[in-house]
Amino acid sequence: EVQLVESGGGLVQAGGSLRVSCEVSGATSDDYTIGWFRQAPGKEREGVACISNRDGRTGYLWSVKGRFTISNDNGKAVVYLQMNNLKPEDTAEYVCAADFRPIARDYCWRGTPINNMPYWGRGTLITVSS
Repeated sequence: EVQLVESGGGLVQAGGSLRVSCEVSGATSDDYTIGWFRQAPGKEREGVACISNRDGRTGYLWSVKGRFTISNDNGKAVVYLQMNNLKPEDTAEYVCAADFRPIARDYCWRGTPINNMPYWGRGTLITVSS
C-alpha cells in the first residue's frame, strides 16, 4: 500500500524559509506524480506544486512561483518543498499526495497538480507570523 508521510512543518516569521518533506513508501513503480497541496482555515484546498518523479518536470501555483521549489531525491523516494520568502497568507496545512496515472503527469506539466490524487499523507501545519 502506498503511504506518504510529511515532515518539516512549523512556525516561521514572514520572510523566512522552511523545507517540508514527503516520504513515499510502498510504490511499485517510480512513474508517479507528487503534488503538494495546502488548505487554510475557511478556504478551499489548492494545489501548490507538483513534480513528475520520472522526468522531474514541475508545476507551480502562480502565487508561489519564484518562492517555492519542489524537488525529488529518487534514491530516498522523498520529495521536498523548499519555501522561501514565506508570507502570512502561506499559512495552511500542507499535504502531499501521489498519483500513478498518466493524467496526473499531464496536469503537472501544464502547471498545477490534479486535485483528485488517490494517495494522501496526513499533512503538516505551517504557520507564518507577520
